[in-house]
Amino acid sequence: MTAAHKPRLTSLAWPLLVELLLGIGVGVVGTVLAAKLSDASGAAFALANHVAAMLFLLFRIVGAGISVVVSQNLGGGRRDRADAVALATLGASGWIGGAGALLAAAGAAPLLRLMNAPADVLPLALPFLVALAPALLLDAYNASMSSVLRAHLRTRETLAVIVVMHCVHLALLLPAVKTFGLVGYALALAVSRMLGFALHLVLWRSRLGLKPRGPDWLRLPREELGAVLHIGLPAAAENMGWRAAFMVSLAVVGQFGAQALATHAYVMQVIHVILLFGLATGLAVEIVIGHQIGAGHLHDAHKLVRRALARGIVVSFVLALAAALGGRALLGIFTQDERILALGVTLLWLTVLLEPGRTFNLVVINALRATGDARYPVVAGAASMLLVLAGGSWLLGAYLGWGLPGVWIAYAADEWIRGLLMWRRWARHDWVPYARATHRRMRASALP
Repeated sequence: MTAAHKPRLTSLAWPLLVELLLGIGVGVVGTVLAAKLSDASGAAFALANHVAAMLFLLFRIVGAGISVVVSQNLGGGRRDRADAVALATLGASGWIGGAGALLAAAGAAPLLRLMNAPADVLPLALPFLVALAPALLLDAYNASMSSVLRAHLRTRETLAVIVVMHCVHLALLLPAVKTFGLVGYALALAVSRMLGFALHLVLWRSRLGLKPRGPDWLRLPREELGAVLHIGLPAAAENMGWRAAFMVSLAVVGQFGAQALATHAYVMQVIHVILLFGLATGLAVEIVIGHQIGAGHLHDAHKLVRRALARGIVVSFVLALAAALGGRALLGIFTQDERILALGVTLLWLTVLLEPGRTFNLVVINALRATGDARYPVVAGAASMLLVLAGGSWLLGAYLGWGLPGVWIAYAADEWIRGLLMWRRWARHDWVPYARATHRRMRASALP
C-alpha cells in the first residue's frame, strides 16, 4: 500500500456521513407523513420498520465481513482474491435477502404480535410490513455491492448511487403515501432500490471491471465465503443479540400503549441523526484499518483508532446536547401532542449520556472486526445486552414504573458498559495477534 494509495479517514467518512444522512432523512420524511395520518400510523410505521430491520440482520451474516475481507486483500496486494470474494457475496446476498423477504411476507402477523403491537396499530403495520418484503432482497444486493465499492475506496461513486436512489424515493413518496397510505412508502422504496441495484451493476462493470455471470447470483463458494463468514458470523451474532435485546425493550414500550410507541419512534428519529457521525466514522475506520492490516501497518492502525475515537466522542456529545436544547422544536416536526413533546424532551436529555457511550461501540467494534478480532465483541457484549439492555428495560421501565426514561437509562448503561469493554480490549493490544495472523495469511496467499 503506497502513500499515494493510502486511504484517508476523512475522505471516506464524509461520503458515508452524507449517505447515512440521506437514508435517515428519507426515514424522517416517512415518519412525518405517517404521523400526519395519525399517531397510530406513526407507531405502525416505526414498529414495522423495526421488524424489517431485525430481519435484515440475517444479511449481516455475510454483510459485516464483505468490506473487511475485500479491504484486507486489497491492502495486501491481492486484487484477484478481492474480486473473487466480491462475486461470492452476490449469491449469499440473494439467498439471505430472499429468506428475509419471505419471512417478512409470510410471518408479518406473528412477528408484529410478538412485538406487542397495540390493537389500533396492528391493522396498519401488517400490510406495510408485507409490502416492505421485496425491498429486503434488493437492499441485500445493494448493501453488498456498495460495500465492495467502498472497500475499493470508490466512496464518491457509491454516494452518487445513494443520492439518486433516495431522490427517486422522495419524489415518489408523497403521491404514493397519499394514494396508498403506509403501503405507498414501501412501493416507492422498492422502485428506488431497483434503480440502485441497476446503478451498482453499472459501477461494478465500469469502475471495478467486475462482470457477474449467471451462476454468480446463485453459487456459494466455500473458500471465499469462509473468509467472509469468519468476520460476518460473529458480527451478525453481535448485531442480532443487540437487535433481539432492543426488540425486548420495544415490547416493553408496547405495553405502555400507542402514545409511548409514538414517542419512542419520534425520539429515535432524532437519535438516528445524532449517531450518524459516529457511525460514519466507525465504517470508515473499518475500511482504513482493513487496508492497514493487510499491508502490515499495525502501529498506524492503533494511532488511527485513538484519534477517531476521541473525535467521535466529542462530536456525538455536542450533537446530542444540541438536540436536547432544541428538543421541543425537533419533536414538533412529528407531533403537537403536549404529553409526547414533554416526555420526548426528557428522553433527549438522557440521550446526552447515551450517545458518547454508543460511539465506543461504533468505532472500536468496527476496528476490532477489521483486524480479524471478530469474536470478542459478541462474547464480551452478550451479558450486557441480555441483562442491561433487555433486562434493564423491563426492570426500570415496567417493574419499577419509570416508563420510557427507565428504558433510556438502560440503553445508556448498556452502551457505556460495552463501549468500555471494547476500549479495554483495544488499549491492551489484545487484537494484535489477530492482526498479525491476518497479515501472515495475506502474505502466504501471495506466494507462488
